[in-house]
Amino acid sequence: MTKENLYEPFSVVYKTLDACAKHEHQHTFFELVYIISGTGTQCINKSTFQYHAGHMFLITPEDCHSLEIATTTSFFFLRFNDIYLKNNGLPAEHIHRLEYVLQNANHRPGCILKNQTDKLLVAPVVDAIIREYETRDVHNHEMVQQLVNTLIVVVARNIAKYLPEQISLGRDEKAMDILQYIQGNIYDPEKLRAGHISNIFGISEAYLGRFFKKHANETMQQYVTNYKTKLIEHRLQFSEKRISEIAGEFGFADESHFNKFFKKQKGHSPKAYRNMIRA
Repeated sequence: MTKENLYEPFSVVYKTLDACAKHEHQHTFFELVYIISGTGTQCINKSTFQYHAGHMFLITPEDCHSLEIATTTSFFFLRFNDIYLKNNGLPAEHIHRLEYVLQNANHRPGCILKNQTDKLLVAPVVDAIIREYETRDVHNHEMVQQLVNTLIVVVARNIAKYLPEQISLGRDEKAMDILQYIQGNIYDPEKLRAGHISNIFGISEAYLGRFFKKHANETMQQYVTNYKTKLIEHRLQFSEKRISEIAGEFGFADESHFNKFFKKQKGHSPKAYRNMIRA
């Protein structure tokens, strides 16, 4: 079974498919799937449900998920991780509750939108996110972020109403803790050393690599590199920080080392990439 990772705080994908190319797979992040139009079957952890327009599903880390399309379907996918919840404008006093609700969603088959009023709210919010993503107007990023926050809170509210009092988690807690540790310390290279992480989580350094690859489907170094690269891409596209400032933010010794790292991953220097992506 394939496992997918997310290398940025959140991503939005809008696509129309006649047949689903993805069979059973898992994520290390949250994914909201909204059906704009079409019909088919969704499967989460071996439970199936017939979907149609207006349905929304939440896929949490480590869930087994697949889609079977019956008629041409337009999907909206919103992917995000714990770091997005903590660092992107959600009210601080609600974050811990929000994380708990999303992580512990009780995955019965079916649409997670139980409140009819919220169902009517979600459709225009999804439309607005897609429109902002496509037009790339001024203050586009801030607009998308606020709309994404609204969508997450609406979903969490619907889940909280039906959350069971006791929940048995079926995922490997230590693997998820290591992923979240890496995401939370991505700006501090010293804390991302294998020896340091093995001490934090009580795993021998020799076993840590095998353990991480088993659960993330890539080496820890690959994950750190990919995650850091996506964050740097985000800075280059949406911030006005100088190249030297971004290099310092991510703990590079100097701008030269930063340039070599980024060019190796993307084939362009940070400056050339920024000019290209903004053109």
